[in-house]
This record gives sequence, C-alpha cells and structure tokens, in this order.
Amino acid sequence: MGWLILAVMGAAAYLYGLSLHATLLCLLSKPVPVLALLGWLQDAPPTLYRRWISIGLLFSLLGDILLAWPADLFVFGLGAFLFAHLAYLKAYLVDCRRAALLPLALALIAGGSLFSVMASHGLGELLIPVGVYALAISAMLWRALARLTPGSGVPRASAWLAAAGALAFVISDSLIGIDRFVHPFSTAPYLIILSYWLGQWSIAASVFTQSKR
Repeated sequence: MGWLILAVMGAAAYLYGLSLHATLLCLLSKPVPVLALLGWLQDAPPTLYRRWISIGLLFSLLGDILLAWPADLFVFGLGAFLFAHLAYLKAYLVDCRRAALLPLALALIAGGSLFSVMASHGLGELLIPVGVYALAISAMLWRALARLTPGSGVPRASAWLAAAGALAFVISDSLIGIDRFVHPFSTAPYLIILSYWLGQWSIAASVFTQSKR
C-alpha cells in the first residue's frame, strides 16, 4: 500500500507542476509513479513474468525522463518505450503462445489506423521510427489480448488487467500522436499521462494474479 501511496503522491505533484508549467517539478516527479510500481512489484512472486514486466517498467522509467527533459529527446524517448513494449510482449509470451488470430487482426487495425492517421499529416524523418514503434505496440497489444482467449490457461484476472493496461497504453500513445502530429489540444498532456499511468498500473497489477509457472 505504501508504494501505491507514493505513486499517487508523485502523480499529484506532476499534475500540479504541469498546471503551473513548472519544468523542474515535472522532471523530478514524473518518474515517481513508475518507480513506485517497480517497488510494489517486489512484493509479487518472483516469476519470469514479473521479471519481464519489471524490465518493461525500467525502460518506461527511462522514457519518462527523456520525454520530460527540457530538450527535444522525443526520438530517444520513443526508443525507450519501444523496448518497454518488447519487454511486455515477452512477458505475455511467458504463459500464452496461441496464435489468436482475432486479437491479431484487432491489434493490426488499431496500430495501422494510428500510424496511417499520423503519416497522412507528414512524419518526415520520424516516418520509420514511428512505423517501427507502431508495429511494436501492435504486437504487444496482440499478445495481451491473446491471453484473454478461451483455453489460454491464463488466470482471468491477470489476463483482463494486462489487456486493459495494453489498451490504455495504446490510447495514451494515440493521444500523443494526435497532439504532436495531427492537431494539438489543451487537455492532451493530462489525458496522455493519466491513461499512461492507468495502463502501467494495470500491467503491473496483472503480475499479482498471474500463476507461478
């Protein structure tokens, strides 16, 4: 419980700094929620699934810092989150390797639609990096949804939490893409970070209900 309280306090400090445009406060507080989730995961059974989720959170932590830095380090932040999604993808493959064609189709539609919308407004030199990232997050979403399929053998609570987390992550990244490449809107920073934190919490929570294998 203490870790989650720390996460909430860090989130509140970041949102406060965001409202004041306080760069230093945002830089110091933005990593706190994910750091707290990493601490929280130490209370979960030491499974291979937990290990890969923890690695994903570590790369997410790096991405948080890079994107909050005053300089434009978007490409580097994108790279950090790319590796985070690959780590989550590996975690989801720990207990489910079914083909799951329907989840695959849904994930490809989601990722393809997002990439198409951004590309239609011009990505320039970011076309390939964003394309690779869209492919990675689509694969991560596919494997998260695959754990929900009947007969997967994955505990339902873990499957639902991971799927909800993956969807929230896709929503957060979609909002980033729309705000940065399509049409900026004033509430974007708040919606992006809240959906991101919800996704990270849900993915981390899935560890506590995942069977030890």
